[in-house]
Amino acid sequence: MANIKSQKKRILRAERERLENRRYTSKIKTFFRRLETAVAAGDGAQADTEHRELVQAIDKAVNAGARKKSRAARVRRG
Repeated sequence: MANIKSQKKRILRAERERLENRRYTSKIKTFFRRLETAVAAGDGAQADTEHRELVQAIDKAVNAGARKKSRAARVRRG
C-alpha cells in the first residue's frame, strides 16, 4: 500500500475508473450482440435502433471508439 496521500487517492480513483470501464465494456458487447442478431433477422428498424444505442455507448466510453464504431457500421450494412 502507498504511503503518500496523493498516491492513495490515485489508487482509489483508478479502481473507480476500472469498474466504470468494465460496465461500459459489458454494455458495448451486449449492444454488438443485439445489433448482429437484428441484422441477421433482417429487422432494419430494430438494427437502426441498436446501432444508434451502440454508437452512443461507444461515445461515452471512448475506448478504441473509432474502431468499434467502424465495426458497428460494417455489421449494420450487412
